Amino acid sequence: MSNSEQQGERVGVYVCHCGHNIARTIAVEQVAEWAAGQEHVAVARDYKFMCSNLGQGMVEEDIKELGLTRVVVAACSPHMHEKTFRTTCQRAGLNPYLFEMANIRELGSWATDDREAATRKALAQVKGAIERTVHQRPLEPLFVDINPNTLVVGGGIAGLTAALELANAGHHVFLVERDSSIGGHMARLDKTFPTLDCAACILTPKMVDVEHHPNITLMTWSEVEAVHGYVGNFNVRVRKKARFIDPDLCTGCAACIEKCPVSIVDQNFEVGLGYRNAVYRNFPQAVPKYPVIDTDNCTYFQRGKCRACEVVCPTEAIAFDQKDAWVQLEVGNIILATGYEQFDARRVSQYGYGRLANVFTSMEFERMVNASGPTAGQVVMRDGVTAPKRIGIVHCVGSRDKNYNEYCSRACCMVALKFAHLVHERVPGAEVYNFYIDVRAAGKHYEEFYHRVLEEGTHLIRGRVAEVTDAARGPGEEGQLIIQVEDTLIGKQRRIPVDMVILMAGMEARHDARQVANTFGLGCDFEGWFTERHAKLDPVVTMTEGIMIAGACQGPKAIPEAVAQGSAAAARVASLINQRSVKMEPVRASINGAACSGCRICNTMCPYNAIVFHEESKISEVITALCQGCGACVAACPSAAINGAHFTRDQMMAQIEGILWDQSEDAREVVWLERM
Repeated sequence: MSNSEQQGERVGVYVCHCGHNIARTIAVEQVAEWAAGQEHVAVARDYKFMCSNLGQGMVEEDIKELGLTRVVVAACSPHMHEKTFRTTCQRAGLNPYLFEMANIRELGSWATDDREAATRKALAQVKGAIERTVHQRPLEPLFVDINPNTLVVGGGIAGLTAALELANAGHHVFLVERDSSIGGHMARLDKTFPTLDCAACILTPKMVDVEHHPNITLMTWSEVEAVHGYVGNFNVRVRKKARFIDPDLCTGCAACIEKCPVSIVDQNFEVGLGYRNAVYRNFPQAVPKYPVIDTDNCTYFQRGKCRACEVVCPTEAIAFDQKDAWVQLEVGNIILATGYEQFDARRVSQYGYGRLANVFTSMEFERMVNASGPTAGQVVMRDGVTAPKRIGIVHCVGSRDKNYNEYCSRACCMVALKFAHLVHERVPGAEVYNFYIDVRAAGKHYEEFYHRVLEEGTHLIRGRVAEVTDAARGPGEEGQLIIQVEDTLIGKQRRIPVDMVILMAGMEARHDARQVANTFGLGCDFEGWFTERHAKLDPVVTMTEGIMIAGACQGPKAIPEAVAQGSAAAARVASLINQRSVKMEPVRASINGAACSGCRICNTMCPYNAIVFHEESKISEVITALCQGCGACVAACPSAAINGAHFTRDQMMAQIEGILWDQSEDAREVVWLERM
C-alpha cells in the first residue's frame, strides 16, 4: 500500500470499559483521548460496553457518517468478539478484514493491578493496532461445500445421543468406537441418580436404535488413525481391528463363548471383580452382539492348539486368519465424545486400595450392585459371601486435591449418596458413613435425593479422610478397616471401624487424550481435557472448524450434562449441514513462485499437509482449501517467498513498530499519566 493511500485512511478507535473489567485498571477515557490525536485517526471514543447493541450502533453510525475506512476496537480477546465487530463493520458497508482488535483486557487489565503500567501497555497496543490496520487490505471469504456425512468418535451416552440426533434429522453418521461394544461407562451402571432409573433400561434402547438405524454406520472395535482436510471436507482413516469372528456369519448365539476353556479376570468391563473367557463380549446385551477373540489369552494364538470355538460354531463364523482392515471415510464434520477414565485410586496409597482387601473403588461397587454384575447385585466383601455391616464411603479421591487433580469431578457426591441408598436397600440394618469435604448437589431434584438419603439413616461426616488402615488400636477395631478422619463439624479426630471402604475415584482425561487431540488438531488444557472455543458461549465447538466435542472428554460431567452436550453438538453440526456450504476465513498462505527456491522446508513444516511440491517446476504451491492460516510456513521460508494473507510482513512490522513506540517522545500527550 502506497504512502498516499495510507494518508487517506480514516481510522475509528473505540475503547471499551467492559464494565469494571478494563476500566478498573486502565484509564480508558484518557486512552481514547490520546488515540484521537494519533495519525490516521478520525474519531476515538470510549464506551461502557462496546459489544452491546448501542456500542455496535455507534461504530456503524461513525462508519457511515464519518466515512471511516478502518476500525480499531480496544476491548477483550478477539476469540470473544472479533466476529461480532467484523459483522458490525460489514453491516455498515466496510470490509470486515479492515477491522483490528486490541486485547487490553486479558493482556492488560487482567494481567496486573498496576494502573499506570496497564494504561501504558494499552496505549502501545492501540498504537500497534492503528499502525497495523492502515496496512490491512480487503479480503473476501472462501466458501466450501459441506459433505453431509458426520463422524462421531465414541460410543458412550454423549456419542450415542449425538449420532441419533443427526441420524433422525436425516443425515448419515459414522459412529466409531474403540471397544468391542457401545455404551461406554453407563453400560456398567445399575441405577442412575436422582430418580434411581435402571441404567440399562435407559441405555439399551438407544444402543439398539443406533445399531439398526438406516442412517448410522456402526464401527466398533475400530480406531481413528489419521484425519486430514478441513471443515466440510475431512478425510479420515479408520482401522477396523480384527475380531477373528466374521460378523456377516455370526448369529450371536454365544456357543463359542460358552465352550471356550480359557477363563481370565476381566480387568476391563468388570474392573477385576469378574471373569470372562478368551472369546467374549462385554455383557449379554452388548451391541453389537458379535464376540471378540482375545489373542493375548487364546490358546490357539499362543500355542497353536484348541480351536474349540471353531468346532462348536454352527455358522463357521470363526476366522482365525482375519486381519485388520483400513477404511477411508469422507465426512463434513466430526464430533468427539471419547469420554473419561477413572482416577487410579492406588495413587492415594494411604487409602489402602490394592493393599487392603475390602477397599473398593466406586466403579467396582457399581459392578457389585449391578444385577448383571459378578455378584448378581449382592453387596459382599472380597470373600464373595460376607455382607458388610458397616461401610465407609470416601468422597473426592483424586479430586479437589492439589496433589492430584484440583478440579471437582462433579458426579461423585451424588454417586456416593446413591451408593448409600443402595446399601440400605440391599443390606438392611447396615450403617453407612459418607466422608465428604462439601456435598455438591446442584442438579434438578438432587437436594431432594440428598435429604432422602439422610432420612434413611446415612451418617455424613465432614472432613477429608487422612488414612484407611487395618491396624487395630483398641476394642472393636480387631479385623476391621479403620478410617482416620477429622470431623470438622465437631472439631475432633475420629477413628471409625468399618467392614468395607468405597473410594469415590474421580474422573480424569483419557491417558491418550493428547495423542487424540494431535490427531484431530485440537488443544488440551493442563489436565488433558479437550479445549472448547469458549467455556460459556461455545462449549461444544473447538478452535478447529468443523470439529465439535461432547460429554466428558471436555471435562467431568454427569449423564444429563453429557446427553445435553451430545444434543448440542449434533445441533451445531446439523446447522452447518443445512447451510450446504460454509464460509471460511480468507486468512491463507500463498507462495510467490518466482521467489520459491524449491527447498521444500515449507512442505515439512505444514501441519495440515496443505503444501505440495511440483517436480516439473521445482516450486511449492499452497492448496488454499487445506491451508488454515497458521503461519508456520511463512515464518520458516528462508526465501521469504510465502505470504500470509491478513498477516503480511508490512502489517506485522507496522504493528510491532507501533507497540514499540517510545512514549517519552510524546510526553505532552500523556502528561496525565504523571498526575495519576
